[in-house]
Order: sequence, then structure tokens, then C-alpha cells
Amino acid sequence: MSAVRIRKATIADAGMIADLSRSTFYDAFAKDNTKENMDHFMNTVFTKEALMQQVLNNEGIFLLAYDGDDVVGYVRMREENEEQIIVGADAIEIARIYSVQSALGKGVGPALMQACIDIAVELKKSVIWLGVWEKNPRAIAFYQKWGFEKFGQHIFPIGNDPQTDWLMKKALT
Repeated sequence: MSAVRIRKATIADAGMIADLSRSTFYDAFAKDNTKENMDHFMNTVFTKEALMQQVLNNEGIFLLAYDGDDVVGYVRMREENEEQIIVGADAIEIARIYSVQSALGKGVGPALMQACIDIAVELKKSVIWLGVWEKNPRAIAFYQKWGFEKFGQHIFPIGNDPQTDWLMKKALT
């Protein structure tokens, strides 16, 4: 793999981001969930139309990772979310950070994470945070390596399975 290149996504990328969101999420979690729960989540919460609307309605900052001409990962960052997990802090969330399976371990995650931190600093945020499934040790170790620490947890339902996500944050100042 050549050097990973990151760029901000545009409205023109909405369809590609939606497809990438769906495929990377499915690839990451289908093996650990029932077909029924995954199908329900993918067909109600994580629809292509809903994901495209997030981009088209400017609901966050979207970044794309490239290896040459191939898109190999993406990020969605957002300054606000409906749960108000960190209240009163000048915070930004990494709502999604994914790599395609064939690019895992090839520098996509670090390139995307550095871009997220750079954007958070540029926006003068004091905290960057995310949620990660408690049963995803590879991701947890990755975030810990970047200085994220657990500060709480919340439920993330996949179909009728109420799964627990760890909430992790990193101070930037």
C-alpha cells in the first residue's frame, strides 16, 4: 500500500460514503451478530438513504482515505449528537471511523485518526471522543494507543440486541 491520502468529502461523495458505511459496518460486525439483528439494523437505521442524508444535510465532517485511486476508509466527525454525552466541554465526536477489511493493518486507521485530531485542534476543541463496542478489543487497543481513556458507556442496539459501547475520550489541551 502506498501512503494513505486523506481528503474531506463533499456532497458529491454522499452515495459512495453511504455504500462504504454500510459495507464496512457489515464487514466489521456481521460475524458477531445474528443475521436477523444485522438485517434489521441495516434496513432500518443504517439505510443508504439515511446515510446519504447525513452527508447531504452537512451532519458532520466526513473524511475519505485513499490508497492511490481506491477508497480504503472513512470518518464521520460531529460536534453535536442527540445524546449530549459530553455536556459543557468543547468536544468533538468521532462518530464513525472505518477501514475496508483488505486495508486493515496498513496505516489507514492511523492516517484517519491523525486527521481527526488535526481537525479537532484546528477547531479549538479540548476533547475528542468516541464510542466503541466493548467486545472489539482490536479497536479498543487502537484507541488506547492514541491516548483515549474510557469514561463511561452507553447502549448501542443492533436489532433487538442492546450492546454496550465504551465511551472513550482524549484531552487535546
